[in-house]
Amino acid sequence: MNKRSRRKVLIIAVVFGVGLATVLGLTAFQENLLYFYTPTQIKAGEAPQSHSFRVGGLVVNGSVSREAGSLKVQFDLTDNAETMTVQYTGILPDLFREGQGIVAMGSLQPNGMFVADEVLAKHDENYMPPEVADALKAAEQTAKERASGKI
Repeated sequence: MNKRSRRKVLIIAVVFGVGLATVLGLTAFQENLLYFYTPTQIKAGEAPQSHSFRVGGLVVNGSVSREAGSLKVQFDLTDNAETMTVQYTGILPDLFREGQGIVAMGSLQPNGMFVADEVLAKHDENYMPPEVADALKAAEQTAKERASGKI
């Protein structure tokens, strides 16, 4: 094999290696994305069944129930248009309260319940995660349009 042939093989190997690394990197990146959905979007079937994602909204007043002797908590989450049940096992943030905005990360079960791996609560009384605030505004607008007969 002469010098020119070795150089071609080396260039082909480098291009192949860079291409393989790019494909593997993009695949890993896509698998680790966490999209945000509202209860309305989840009820409409827009959320993935096989991947983790984030859901946000307001904790429904009177919906928080704790299992005696364990850290399992179940509560309803709403965007003022649709409501869904969230189940979480662990210690909730200190700022978690009924009527407050939260974002939960986890996955949707076949029975429609969202099982959260992590629950995040807002950090002061004036703050709401931007995704939750936007989703609540959109759901409120949709509810107004339904009530007026535009939808």
